[in-house]
Parts: sequence; structure tokens; C-alpha cells
Amino acid sequence: MDGRSGTARFVDVSWKVHAREGSAWVPPLRSVVRGVLDRGKNPFYQSAERGLFIAEREGCPVGRVAAIRNGWHNEYHGDRVGFFGFFECRDDQEAAGALMERAGQWLRERGLETARGPVNPSMNHECGLLVDGFDREAVIMTPWTPPYYERLLESSGYVGAKDLLGYRLIQGSEFGFPDRMKKVVERKLARTKLVFREWDFSRFEQEVRTFHKLYCDAWVDNWGFVPPSWQEFWHLAKDLRSVLHPRFACIAEVDGEAVGFVVVARDINRVLRRIPSGRLWPWNMARLFLTLPRVLSGRIILLGLRRDYRNRGFFSLLMHEVARRAVEIGAEEAEASWILEENEALVSPLRSLGLAPHKRWRIYEKPLRER
Repeated sequence: MDGRSGTARFVDVSWKVHAREGSAWVPPLRSVVRGVLDRGKNPFYQSAERGLFIAEREGCPVGRVAAIRNGWHNEYHGDRVGFFGFFECRDDQEAAGALMERAGQWLRERGLETARGPVNPSMNHECGLLVDGFDREAVIMTPWTPPYYERLLESSGYVGAKDLLGYRLIQGSEFGFPDRMKKVVERKLARTKLVFREWDFSRFEQEVRTFHKLYCDAWVDNWGFVPPSWQEFWHLAKDLRSVLHPRFACIAEVDGEAVGFVVVARDINRVLRRIPSGRLWPWNMARLFLTLPRVLSGRIILLGLRRDYRNRGFFSLLMHEVARRAVEIGAEEAEASWILEENEALVSPLRSLGLAPHKRWRIYEKPLRER
């Protein structure tokens, strides 16, 4: 399936699958999904390729999946892993099995030995299958999938590889930071001379270049991470600019040197719920333009420290800064996601605040060749 009409049909399958009452699914903007899949405009495909597949019954779409070969991932990790993503399907095991088999065949034809996903289209984008937290609507750039998807994938031979966690921070006294911890943080801030500065949006590209360097260093040890090229990162940054809150795009510095970062995006899904078609008609564009700046809930999409500043207790300082700023602007709530379950450097400070994951996503794998 290819071309503009084929891609449009592929995107439309989501509405065929989720068109029912009671779903916590939030319709995305169709133009955004098409943009992610666009091989001509998305720099991700400079080192990757993808195949799009739809399952039909009596001429009606019932499911879809994309097969993805990420050449930069294989070069960086020295493996032969292929990916699947954009998976949507009705509760139809035969259709799901056929989709996953076709995606696996496409990956095998390119010499890949393992299928991993869902990633849409990489770990630097939306990823994971929701396995806990189905009663909570998705926030910006996180997937919501029905409970039966887990059964569809596992019945197709896939097993869990890694779990990704989401934590909910709600309005209250310092967003959960008790006074005793607040005092500890303030003393540590004074001792370490860590300061936070907001991005200068008039120098947006220069700020993004600083952030790109920090991001690649901070995330290098994360499972499955592949450092995005500058072109890919710049493409993502330009897409996100309209949803970044100016108080929550921060770089942490010590003696003027950048050592960490925090980025919180407004939860555009609060507006998209009111645009069920996912189409940017003029009145929907006006709704986005007028409503989004007033959204006071968000998602901590990125938070990290340079490797030589880890294991110094700095993550709690970053979280406290987010909480302090949230209180200042009267924020309603925020989601911190996604976080690898094994990432104790981030999970431990959240646990110390008495927080437990309110959502869990899973990355699945399956060998493509007989052992």
C-alpha cells in the first residue's frame, strides 16, 4: 500500500476500529499521522523504510500494521531487529494474525531476525501497547489501545520485552513534594549551584541544537535508544513547538554549562477530543488556536541528565523544578511518561513521593527465524 490515497486509507483504519462509545481513544489529527508516515518529508526515512498493510473483511477494513526497517538502529546496535507499528485491529484474531504474519514476512525478506514493537515509527516517537490504565485517556504522544490487543499479539507469538511506565502528578501542595523534601531540595540546589533557564524561543534552532546534544548523551544507555540525526530531531522539534509551554522548556546549568533538561508539552489531546473527525477544517484550526494556549495540563515528554551528572541525586531536583513551576501557573495535572520500568534513577524519586504507575505500556518481540 503506497501513495497518498493508500496512506490515507491506512490512517483511516483507526476510526474504523475505535468508532464505538466508551472508548478512551483520542482521535489524532490525520495530517499529523500522515506526516509521520511521509517518506518524502520525514527525515526518519532517510535511513529507514516501511511497508503498510490493511486487513479487510467483505471489503471493509478491520485492521492495519506497518512493518519498519530502521537501518540506523541496526547499524548503531549491531543487530538485525525489525519493527512493527501503527497496529490497530478489531477483536479479530484471524485478522490480527494475518497482519502480523505479513509484517513478519516483509521484515524477513529484508534479512531481519526479530520483530519488535509497537513503535510509531521508532522509540523516539510514540511507542508501546497499553496493558494497564485503560480507564485513563491518552495524553499527547502516548497510545491508548483496547485491552484485547494484548491477547491479539500474544496469540500471534509475541512476548513482552520491556515495560514502560507513566506516572500522574496532580494539583496540590507542590504536586506531591512534602515540605521536608522541599527543604532538602532547596539546600541541595544551593550547594550544587544548579540553575534552570527557559528556552529563548527567539533563538529556537540554537536552543534545539543544545538540547539535541544533551538528549543524545543523557539517553545513550536506555534500552533500544538510537540517537536521532539532527535532521530528524529538528523535524520533531518544529512539530512540537506549538505545544511547548514557555515555562516548561528548560535547560539545567551548572556554572553556565548545560547538564540537564526538562520539556513539558501541553496536552493537545484535551482539545483533540472535541475534533472527532481528526480533520483540520478551518473551524477546527480556530478551535486549536484559541483553546490550546489555555490548556494547563501536560506531559513531561523529556527529562534527563548528562551522564557525568547522574548518580548525584539531581533527578529529584529536576522533578521539583517541574512541580514548582506547575504550582506557579496553576497547572491541573501532568503525566511523566514514558519511563523504563528498570530505570531506578527516575523511578526511585517518584516512589519516594508515594507515587505508583497509573499506566503501563509494553514493547513486544518475536523471533522471525527458527532457532
